[in-house]
Amino acid sequence: MSQQDRIPVLVRQLDISQAGLRNKMLLGDLDGDGRMEIVMVQPDGGIDDRYVPHQVQCLTAFDLDGRLLWQVGTPAPNCGGPGSDYPAQLYDIDGDGCCEVLCVMNKRFFILDGRTGQEKRSFELPSELAHDCIILANLGGGAYPSDIILKDRYRTLWALDRELNLLWTYTGNPGHFPWVFDADGDGRDEVMAGYDLLDHDGKKLWSARNLEDHADCIWVGDVLGRGDVQIVIGGSVTVMYDVHGKELWRYEGSIESQHIALGKFRSDLPGLQIAGLDRIRRGDTGEAFSESGKDGLFLLDSQGAEVWKEDRQTSGWLTIIETLSRWDDGPLDYILAYRRGGGVPPTLYDGHMAAVVEFPSDGYVAHADLAGSGREQVLVYNHSTAWIYAGMPMELTPRRPGEPLPQPKRLYSSTLYPGGEYR
Repeated sequence: MSQQDRIPVLVRQLDISQAGLRNKMLLGDLDGDGRMEIVMVQPDGGIDDRYVPHQVQCLTAFDLDGRLLWQVGTPAPNCGGPGSDYPAQLYDIDGDGCCEVLCVMNKRFFILDGRTGQEKRSFELPSELAHDCIILANLGGGAYPSDIILKDRYRTLWALDRELNLLWTYTGNPGHFPWVFDADGDGRDEVMAGYDLLDHDGKKLWSARNLEDHADCIWVGDVLGRGDVQIVIGGSVTVMYDVHGKELWRYEGSIESQHIALGKFRSDLPGLQIAGLDRIRRGDTGEAFSESGKDGLFLLDSQGAEVWKEDRQTSGWLTIIETLSRWDDGPLDYILAYRRGGGVPPTLYDGHMAAVVEFPSDGYVAHADLAGSGREQVLVYNHSTAWIYAGMPMELTPRRPGEPLPQPKRLYSSTLYPGGEYR
């Protein structure tokens, strides 16, 4: 990457202040026109989100030109913050080519028309606390995922069909955001519920062993490069299992493996690599960008051996990392790190720990191929502004106008605790 390529191109700057404070950004094609729209999700307040899950206070939709499309609910100045997930996803659950908004508001589960924000359907929740997050799954072997998994903070899952009829429940230690995928090739999703792998019918198949606390994030992918997939879990340690429950390796060189991300970050190492974020020293929890603690990035090879670990010289302990693919024309992925604190802006790191791109704006981050260009763009946002950056000059015009953009699984599985699949 040349020096010029290290400078991100500002494609668009949007005023999103009408959405209010402490929003989370969701991306998806709401109207089927071939480019994505933005939905800002504001959570409710007045709860202790360590124990009580959020509901949605307000939803505000914008197009990529900054026009406000619709708003449901009223922004509140005393809303909560990102101490846990917000129960909202963008997903085409009825197969009409446009993303609906799935959310929990006012103690009900809503399906809203993404084009207008108007209610299509609403349902009672299976439990008053069944709204920590929303997970889309294919438990019945249908043509596309149309089942829904809800959970409380740390104990129970409720699996439901698209009519919100209860299929099964699970009680255990499901972690923050269980990951669903077809582990056995039968066309139905299994559920990695924290440290337990559940079959499509909720039956426990196996459990990871000798792990403390809970699973912070879960990734699946062909880490070993042998044609099948493995499961990598970040929590008290980083551990990798095969789909049959055999532990393949365990990395105990971190204090708290808060985030992990799979990717091809290095060309000189076989298979995939595992980027991680170690919470070395927790700070106070009063402010989202607290400076009193310290964290650090690390990288593992496909066998779980440490390749490098960051000796961070700045404070900040709440970094989030994700894999960013297709930012440029190179063959490798980048480690996207944000919410770093300590004056460190959102940054793309390569597999050698070099900061190859630093974004000039600070805030939370979302990323997607917004208009079907084949490359991903990065959106940095705060309470008032969203900046859209690209690796090269571009227009945000649809590559295929009028052809709906498919919603990637990563985007309809949006979470504060990013997991994922590397295929």
